[in-house]
Amino acid sequence: MSAESIARLTRTLVDVSMGRTPADMVIRNGRWVCVQSGEMIPATDIAVKSERIAYVGADASHTIGDETKVIDAAGKYLVPGLLDAHMHVESGMVTVTEFVRAVIPNGTTGLFIDPHEIANVFGLRGVRLMVDEAAGQPIHVWVQMPCCVPSAPGLETSGASIGPEDVAEAMSWDGIIGLGEMMNFPGVFMSDEKMHAEMAETREAGKVIGGHYASPDLGIPFHAYAAGGPEDDHEGTVMEDAMARVRQGMKAILRDGSAWKDVDNQARAITEMGLDPRHFLLCTDDSHAETLVAEGHMNRVVRRAIFQGLSPMVAIQMATINTAEHFGVSREVGMIAPGRYADVLLIDNLPEMQINKVIARGQLAAENGQVLIDISPYDYTEWVKSSIHLGRVPSVEDFRLLLPASAEPHPEKITANVIGVIENQAKTRHLKVELPLVAGEIRVDLSQDIAKIALVERHKGTGDIQVGLVKGFGFNVPCAVGTTVAHDSHHMIVVGTDDNNMVKATEILANMGGGQVVLREGEVIGQVALPIAGLMSNERAEVVAQQASTVLAGFRACGCVLNNPNMQLSLLALVVIPELRISDLGLVDVTSFEFIPVIEG
Repeated sequence: MSAESIARLTRTLVDVSMGRTPADMVIRNGRWVCVQSGEMIPATDIAVKSERIAYVGADASHTIGDETKVIDAAGKYLVPGLLDAHMHVESGMVTVTEFVRAVIPNGTTGLFIDPHEIANVFGLRGVRLMVDEAAGQPIHVWVQMPCCVPSAPGLETSGASIGPEDVAEAMSWDGIIGLGEMMNFPGVFMSDEKMHAEMAETREAGKVIGGHYASPDLGIPFHAYAAGGPEDDHEGTVMEDAMARVRQGMKAILRDGSAWKDVDNQARAITEMGLDPRHFLLCTDDSHAETLVAEGHMNRVVRRAIFQGLSPMVAIQMATINTAEHFGVSREVGMIAPGRYADVLLIDNLPEMQINKVIARGQLAAENGQVLIDISPYDYTEWVKSSIHLGRVPSVEDFRLLLPASAEPHPEKITANVIGVIENQAKTRHLKVELPLVAGEIRVDLSQDIAKIALVERHKGTGDIQVGLVKGFGFNVPCAVGTTVAHDSHHMIVVGTDDNNMVKATEILANMGGGQVVLREGEVIGQVALPIAGLMSNERAEVVAQQASTVLAGFRACGCVLNNPNMQLSLLALVVIPELRISDLGLVDVTSFEFIPVIEG
C-alpha cells in the first residue's frame, strides 16, 4: 500500500472514530477479549469502516448513521479471528477456495499455508498457482514459499525441484510471507550450501524462516539447527521439545491436526513448567476434509488447548496475537483494535469455542455454521489436472517380495525391516520382524499385522516400483488401499494384503487422475478423486468429506481401527521424519539417512 493510500485510510478511520463519518457496521454490547492486554472487557462496542476497525470502546453510538448495520452482540464474547500458524491446504484434499469456504464458519480468518505438496508435483508454477488463488479469498491467506523440494535430495525423486533462485523470485511476490518448513534439518546442521542459501534469501527479504526439526535429538544437532536460522517449529511432540525450542529463541507451534495430536503433551511446558505462553502458537498442519466438516478447524485446536489446562485467554492469544506478531502482521490482524482488519468472532462460551457469528474483513461472513458471503470457485487450468505418469501398466509380479537369488539355499525364515505405524503420530518405528518364506517369497502375515507397501513412481513415467512391509494397519482380509497423496514426494503408495488388489488399486488411481481408493476382496468400497495435481478436488469440502469418509469406512471394513489411517498412510514416504520410510529409491532409515534392504542379511 502506498503512503497516499495509507494516509487516505487512516484519515477515514479517524473521521469515523470522531463521529464525522458514519461507520458501515457497529457491533454493540459485547465482551471484548482483548488479547493485547489480556483483559475481558464487558459492554464494548466496535465500529467498522469498510474492512477495518475504526473504534473500540464503551459506546460507539456516535459512529452510527442511517445506513450503518448494527449487530447486537448481547453480551457475547468478541474474539479476534483465529489464525492457523502453519498448514497445508492440500491435506484437506480441496482447493484454497474450498478450504476457505469450509473454515470460515469455524472462526478461521487467517491462514499461513505452505503449498509444499503441489510444489513437489509442479515446482514453482504450482506455488504461483496457489499464491494467485490465495489473493482472491475473503479471508487472509499468506503463503510460505516451500524450500525442501525434494525434501531429502538423494533419498527420493520428486516431480520438481526448488532452489535458491526460486526462493529469491518468490520472495518478491505479493502474498509470500516467508519460507516454508525447513525440513532438511541434516542439511542445516551439516551446513548444506543450498539450504543455507534459501534461508539467506528469506532473511534478506526480511521474512520468516519456518522450521521443521523432526529428530528427537535435542543435543548439539538441534542447537546447530537453531543457529542456522529457523524461527519456529511445529514438529515437537513432547513437553521437552517445546521447552527446547522456546529456550533457543524459536516459537513452539503446537499442532493438532486430523492425526497429529501434539498439543496435549507440549501444553505442559506452560501449565506445569511455567514458560511464557507468548512464545507459543497453534496450528493444524494437516486437516482432513472430514475433520473440517465434522469437527471444525482452529476453534477445535483452541478448544483442545483449553481442555489441556490453558486459560481461554492464553489459548486464544496463541491462535491470534502470538501468530500475528511472529509473522510481522500484527498491524493488520491478530487483535481487535483500531486500524486492524475487522475480523471478529461472536462466541457464547469460550471453552467450547462454538462460533455464533464470523465477521471477516468487515463482512458478516458466517452465522451459526452457515457461510453468508458469495465465494466463487477457482478456475484451474487443464495442465494441473494431468499429473499421473506411470510409464507402464504394473503387474502382479511387480508387487512380489522375493529373496535375492544370491541367498540360495532359501532359509525357512528371514528377518525383515518393517515400517511400524504409530497411531496419532507422524513418526514411525523401525521394526525387525521374523517372517516365513514360501518358495523364496515373503508373503503378508495377518497374524502379525504385516502388510505390503508399494511405492509406484508417478511423476517421470519411469515404471519404478519399490516394495516393502508395514505393520499397524490391522488389515484382516484380502485388500488394498492406494493414494497419490504421499508426503512429500507424492508418488503413488499402495498398502495391501493381496497383490491382485494392489495392482487393481494402482490402475484405478491412474485412470481417475489421482486420489484415494480402497478395495476389499477385489471390490471398490471407498474412493475419492483428486484430479488437481493428484492431491486436491475442486468439489465443495462437504462433498469431498463425504467421498473421503468412504475411504475411512473402507479402512475399517478391512479391519483397520486407527484414528485417521489415511493420514498415517500418506506419510509413509516422508523420508525426513524418523524412523523408517519408503521412497522411489528404496527403504530409508531416517535416523541414519541411509538406504537399507527390506530383507536383512
